[in-house]
This record gives sequence, structure tokens and C-alpha cells, in this order.
Amino acid sequence: MPNHLGAEQSPYLRQHATNPVDWRPWGEEAFAAARREDKPIFLSIGYSTCHWCHVMAHESFENDEVAAVLNREFVPIKVDREERPDVDRVYMTFVQATTGSGGWPMSVWLTPGLKPFFGGTYFPPSSRWGRPGFLELLQEIARVWRADRDRVVASADKVVDQLRQAGASEAPGDVPGRDALSRAVAEFGAAFDTRRGGFGDAPKFPRPSELLFLLRETARTGRPEPADMALATLQAMAGGGIRDHVGGGFHRYAVDGDWRVPHFEKMLYDQAQLVLAYLEAAQLTGDGTYAAVAEDTLQYVARQMTDADGGFYSAEDADSVPPEQAGEPGAHASEGAFYLWRDEEIGALLGADAGLVRQYFGLRPDGNAPADPQQEFTGKNLLYVARSIEDVAADTGRDPAAVDEAVRRARLLMFEARLKRPRPHLDDKVLTGWNGLMIAAFARAARVLRAFGADVGQTAARHLERAERAARFIHDRLWHPSTGQLLRRYRAGQAGIPAYAEDYAFLAFGLLELVQAGGDPDWLAWAIALQEGLDARFWDEAAGGWFATSGTDESVLLRLKEEYDGAEPAASSVAVVNLLTLWRLTGEARYAERVERTLALFAHRLTRQARAVPMMLSALSAWHAREAGEEIVIVGARTSPATLALQAEVAASYRPFSVELPVDPAATQARIGRLLPFVAAMQPVDGRPAAYVCRQFACRQPVDTPEALGDLLAGASEEAD
Repeated sequence: MPNHLGAEQSPYLRQHATNPVDWRPWGEEAFAAARREDKPIFLSIGYSTCHWCHVMAHESFENDEVAAVLNREFVPIKVDREERPDVDRVYMTFVQATTGSGGWPMSVWLTPGLKPFFGGTYFPPSSRWGRPGFLELLQEIARVWRADRDRVVASADKVVDQLRQAGASEAPGDVPGRDALSRAVAEFGAAFDTRRGGFGDAPKFPRPSELLFLLRETARTGRPEPADMALATLQAMAGGGIRDHVGGGFHRYAVDGDWRVPHFEKMLYDQAQLVLAYLEAAQLTGDGTYAAVAEDTLQYVARQMTDADGGFYSAEDADSVPPEQAGEPGAHASEGAFYLWRDEEIGALLGADAGLVRQYFGLRPDGNAPADPQQEFTGKNLLYVARSIEDVAADTGRDPAAVDEAVRRARLLMFEARLKRPRPHLDDKVLTGWNGLMIAAFARAARVLRAFGADVGQTAARHLERAERAARFIHDRLWHPSTGQLLRRYRAGQAGIPAYAEDYAFLAFGLLELVQAGGDPDWLAWAIALQEGLDARFWDEAAGGWFATSGTDESVLLRLKEEYDGAEPAASSVAVVNLLTLWRLTGEARYAERVERTLALFAHRLTRQARAVPMMLSALSAWHAREAGEEIVIVGARTSPATLALQAEVAASYRPFSVELPVDPAATQARIGRLLPFVAAMQPVDGRPAAYVCRQFACRQPVDTPEALGDLLAGASEEAD
């Protein structure tokens, strides 16, 4: 029998709609049932592509005996953390504070007043691995609730008060100086894995905001050491098993310290941020291999994670039905099945190329994947770059170009073979914030890739078009300009859930990248409107910074500020980056004032817990480099070869503290001039596209050739130094 989740749009909630557990969605109907029946709430939080969420669902939530206890003793509620990060953040704070760790699935028991009193993450059906069995735990919690309810409620009240006090903003300090940035680089250096890339040991997560900070510190200081750490990490990930070498894109994280063995789910926010990191690495080094990884990742997103109308989907699962079980009744999905290969498959598929491809990807007859308790990897191979093209060529007596071509051929054959396998589940909801990050990635690629590759003009145009389509998708379905209200989620024709601070900030970030790539002033106007909405709904006038939520939903017990740049950067960190861009474009002092107040609010973390806030460190780096940054305005027809040549010259150098603005005198100059008066009078030179390089709105004489622009930019950099 279906429970109460059948009408929900969340793919995660819909996965549980036929469980014997009488799940309800988060909302007043469920809360009223808990009060009416005087039962505690069992709150289960996860997301649709979460491997251990699937495991717990199969072991416990599909079990009739467990369901009977849950339904009798509790009011069970399911929450999709990706739809409701506000709810997730409150109870994750509780679980981390009381257990010392967190993760998903998250399991929390609440009073009917929504206050938590016990929690954890995954619980096995019976006691093992040092974890209590879920059924025994349910029975014990039900017993304690009946026998000692007053003590449980008092404890929950006390815990919530403590969490509220802990979440209060610290007193602001002063904006940290440049020495804070040097100390932060040293902290990263102390944790850096010099042999394998990344920071610390297993598991290793891609955290692109760390890499962006380090790259920018090299740009700011000229010291190579910060970028060396970032580049080594990007190289290790590009060659490791964490990257999908057949279909493109990156898996969620590596379970080992060598980046070899991935946890196979793919998240949109990882693809977006890693594209930005690889593009910046390409600009810094001039090495097209970084640009190629970014392009490969973008092609994966365009092919597999893009809605027909242009929005970007959220994630792909780690689990799928193994190819050998396809079509069998009751076939059980297993982790990595879509991505793993048996040696005999490689031989049959690749023929004469199989031997060198085995060397290149480290494939073994008995499999190279590690042993695992469920035997899902046994006898199978995962792909990672085990040897270089040059080493394989030397061993096989082949020309390196021939080996490279054989690997390219193999990738295509393996891609086509994989299309016949059962695909992992696709979470097809469109989240505004994550789309903002992906819009930024495609838009940045449209700018940067102009400096790399023979077909760059066409490639850049395609990426710009994808970014613009996604922005229009969000604008038409999730934005109400008359009220300034943004929504968070779209799926199957339905939009819903008021947006959070991260949605406003991430989308504005994407739009600011988009206006720098294409020059359409409508995106700039919308970014300004989003910043105004962010400030009106989330800004903390008393202490500075932005709350994660608006505070209007009384079911969310704590109004918190996200102060950690994790897999996704914090809204405040991205908002400061946006304000720096808006300040550089408009010169409006109110933008700089909010930057200063937020950097001062985060002074403690920036100076004492720097590794927790790498995106805010990037903002601090930009703040201290603000006098060295430029406004680079290129005036010319958008598709003119001469305009594109000037843009390619800008893209060929790494200038993370500058703002670029393309202006088409026939199409957009009048409109963008109303928003940015300083560009209104800029004109082509003798009818030829021209570049203006300005610093604090004082501009040099325009130039009309890439060579002259390169000299001008180089001279500006020398003056800044």
C-alpha cells in the first residue's frame, strides 16, 4: 500500500512511496499527527543517489517487521536534504554535536515539538560494526519515551537551547590582513599529500574551493607553491579512478588515498566547481590538458544531466543493476556496476588494442578493484591512468601518437558498449542553486576555451548557449520578478519551495559569469535583483553575513549561517565574491561595505580555522588584490572574428581579480550603458573592435589588436606588482 509520499515531486521521497513504513513528508500534517497521537517523530533524511540510503532502505524500510514498529511507535517523516537543506542543516548540527560525525542517511528522533533527542546516520538492521541494530534501537527508544518522557523532553529543550547559543554569530573582528592568507597557505601545505595530491589521507573528496583559493594566491603573490599543490591535486584526480574516463565527469569522492577507487555517484555541483578549477589551471599554466578535462566534463553534463528545455539535473546514482543481471526478475542494484569491466569484456571489445589499453588503464585478468564485503567489485576492473602514453608506447614499441589514438578509440568503443547497460538512477530535479554553479561553469568555459583548441569559436558558442538556456529555464519557471521571489526546485512541470540564501547567491554568481561571457545586460540586471533579494531576506544587519534561511518557516528551529565551505561553498562566501564583482562593475560603495562587514564577521575562521572556509579565503584574496584588478571592456560585434581574437587574448592569461565585459555597440551598448555608465561612451577604433583596460574606472587608450592588448595587460600586471 502506498504511504503519504506518492504525490511528492522529490525523486528521493518517491523512491520510498511504496515502503511499508507509513512515511509522511515534512509539514504540518505530520507534525499534527505526532501531537495528536503523542508520539515521537522518526526523521529520516537522505537523497536519491545516496548509496547507504539505499542500503538502509532495503535492509530496514522495506522490512515489514521494522515498519510495524516504526508505524506503531513513531510518526515517520522523510526529507530530501537536497530540497530542504534548511531542515537537514538543523538536525545535522545536532547529530554532529552529539556523535562527533555526520552523514546520510541521517536518522533523528524528535519530540512532537520537533526538538531532537537522539540521532545518528546509518544503522544496520541488527547490531554489527559497533553500531546498534535498528530494530532494537527503535524498541529501546519507544520504551524510554513511554517510561521517561519528561526527561527526554527536558533534554531535547536543553540541547536546542545549546545549539541556538552555539549558532549565534561571533563578535566581528577586523578584516584579516594579507598575513592571514599566507598562514592559510601554510596550513594547506602542512596537510598536503606530496606524493598523491590532495589533503590528508583517505577518503579524499574533491573540494574545488580549496584549489581555487590556492590558484588565486599564486596569481596574487607570484609564488608558485600554492598553485603547485592545486595543480598536483587536479592532475591526480584527472588520472585517478574518481574520474569517469569513458563517459566524462567526476564521481563523488575516492575511498582510498590514491584517488583510485571512487564512490561512484556523480553530483552536479562537483562537475560545475571542478570545471572552474580546471579552467583556471589551464589559464595559469597555458596547458591545454586541463582545458580538455574541463571540456570532457562539460560534455558529460550536456549529454547526460541536461533537461530538454535547458535546466541541469541534480545527480546520477552510484548503484545500478549489473549488466549480467539485466532483465532478471528481482535483480539487485550494486555500486559501480555501470562503470566496472571484466577483463574478458575488454578483450572481446577492443581486439588488437586491448593489450595497450590494459596497460594504460591498469586492467588485470583477475580485476584491479579492491575486495569488498558485498563482492560487488570482485573480479572486475575500474579505470584509472596507471601508466603514461609515453611509457605504454615505449613498452609496446608503438608511436605515442598511435597509442593515444588507440586509447581514444577504446574510450569510444567502451562508451558505446556501456550504453547497452542498465544506467544508474538519474535524479532529475532541477535545483536553482546548483544550476547557478553550472551556468557559471559553462559561461566561464565560453570565455576561457577561446584560448585553447582549433574549433574554439564553435565550442565557446555552444557553451554560452547552454549557459543562457539554463538561465532562461530558471527565469521562466522559478523566478517571480514582480515579487523578487525565487524558488528552489523544479521537476515534472512543478516548481516549489522558497529559495534559500545559497540559491540566490549561486544563481547570481552564474549570471555574473554569464554577462562576462556574452555581455547581455539582462543577466546583470537580474544578478543585481537577486543580490537585493538576498540582502532583503537573509542579510544580518546586526552582525553581518547572510543567514541560510529567511526565518519565516517556524518548523525550522534554528536560523543558522553556513560557515563552512564544503562540497558546496557557503552562501556568504559566494555572496562576497559576487559583491566584489558588482562593486568592480558599478563602483557602488554599498557593495564594498557589505564585503568588509562579512570578512570582518568571518575574521575568526579566516585566521584560526582557515581550511574550513577556502571560498571565503578566495574572497579575502580578491579583497587584498582589488587595486591590481582591472575592468576589461571589449567593444565589438559579438561574433566578429576580431572581437573573438581580443577575447581569446584575455582568456590566455590568468586574471582572477579582473572583470571582463563584452559590449556589442549595435545590440547591447545602450542598455548596458544605463546600468554601467562608464561603458556608454566606449566605441570601436576606426570601426574595428577595441579593448579598453581600466583600473578603478580610469581607462587606458583603447587598443585594437591582440598583440597590443597582450602588451597592455602585461604592463598592467607589472605595475600592480
